[in-house]
Amino acid sequence: MQVFSRRNLKKCSLQKSKSSEEDVRERILKAARKLFARRGYDGTTTKDLASQAKVAEGTLFRYFSNKKAILIEVATEGWIEILTDLLTELSEMGDCKAISQMMKRRMLNMHANADLLKVCFFEAQYHPELREKIQSEVISKMTGVAEAFFETAMDKGIYRRTNPRIVAQVFLGMFAIAGFSESTIIDPQASPKAMQEMAEGIADIFLHGVLAPQDS
Repeated sequence: MQVFSRRNLKKCSLQKSKSSEEDVRERILKAARKLFARRGYDGTTTKDLASQAKVAEGTLFRYFSNKKAILIEVATEGWIEILTDLLTELSEMGDCKAISQMMKRRMLNMHANADLLKVCFFEAQYHPELREKIQSEVISKMTGVAEAFFETAMDKGIYRRTNPRIVAQVFLGMFAIAGFSESTIIDPQASPKAMQEMAEGIADIFLHGVLAPQDS
């Protein structure tokens, strides 16, 4: 009984230590998301990050090798979050008309994730290694998930038969990037009506293209 109690005590201690470490790591990433979005990567020092996360500066390097590693982790996790939410909603839609409704919800709620979106989209423009990681570890995997969805939808007759991988790439390009364009991320005065119009426009172009109907 005594041995069993000691083992349980050791197990509980290890679990508590792991939980504490995860909490510190998440505080660092949360602080980085906020500061990188507001000051930019170059305008944020490791001292700033430590202060925001309420840890010693040296603690940062117990969890991440350098500031760039923190940026890559923040942006990679952000892309996964954005695209996972997008594809989850996509998988739950019963028909193609729901795409417009889904985009309306995402656009109207977008400002809640403004910090994350700024880091994911803007900083990736200036850091090749970040773009490469996002492409290899996030975009390619999410494209595979979207491809499978569209292929199944084509089998059910929801969408016309075409190359599902190309459709998936177009979808992710339009909705994950054009749907969170610079004007709506940066402009705090963007109205719900303007975001709704953008959502409806993107959905309409994705579903119907841009060619005018041809007389038969």
